[in-house]
Amino acid sequence: MISTTELQTYLDIATEAALAAGTVIQSYYGVLDGVVEKGRPGDLVTQADKASEAVVLDVLQRHLPQHGILAEESGNVGNSQSEYLWAIDPLDGTTNFAHQYPSFAVSIGLLVADVPQVGVIFAPFHQELFRAGRGLGATRDRRPIQVSQTNELSKSLLVTGFAYDRRETPDNNYAEFCHLTHLTQGVRRSGSAALDLAYIACGRLDGYWERGLSPWDITAGIVLLEEAGGKVSAYDASPFDMASGRILATNGYLHAALSNELMHVRSISFSGNNRSEE
Repeated sequence: MISTTELQTYLDIATEAALAAGTVIQSYYGVLDGVVEKGRPGDLVTQADKASEAVVLDVLQRHLPQHGILAEESGNVGNSQSEYLWAIDPLDGTTNFAHQYPSFAVSIGLLVADVPQVGVIFAPFHQELFRAGRGLGATRDRRPIQVSQTNELSKSLLVTGFAYDRRETPDNNYAEFCHLTHLTQGVRRSGSAALDLAYIACGRLDGYWERGLSPWDITAGIVLLEEAGGKVSAYDASPFDMASGRILATNGYLHAALSNELMHVRSISFSGNNRSEE
């Protein structure tokens, strides 16, 4: 068990790192010298990603040298045997940032024995700070937040995303996107999984699904959403598996309905392929 005091300490350290990284990110906004593709088309990395990550690593290693870290750009850092693992996305929404589209954030989450326990998401352009600790509640700019009470898909506003391998696989989320666009008031695509989860947590959005995700994309957001009263699972509503890269996250009221629609689309799109949940 982790004490409330210990969790609060980790939350404060993550906040320090996120705010410092946000300042670095903003210093690069609109003045990038180069943008590089990491492998797949559209999978970008910039000087801002690397500089932000360096700041986060410095803060975490200075305060918590015994912990492990999984960072998007650096990979595994620190104590690989520790049950405490920080999952860091130093700039979630790099493509947006590179185009000066103001939807991007720093995402810092802590997994303890593979369970998300602390999450901080900071959107520097809008100066919005989302924080949560398991059992401590969730806040936006230090004020408590909670999910929406929307309980019908026809009245909902959803959000999703498309993985970098969407050009290479039929499991590209296009069918799900089209199907749910017709059933709801709309489906947005922000380009930042961290902000998608944060926005459901504070009631701006009602539900989210996506595949092809990594722990650094969603660890912090999962804590935020669950502490704000929301629900996270696999597409089929079974327990969420971080390793699958596939998430369904809602305000809770829409969870069963959204899960049913996703599974319906998948049964049509992949019938005969014996395709299972990843």
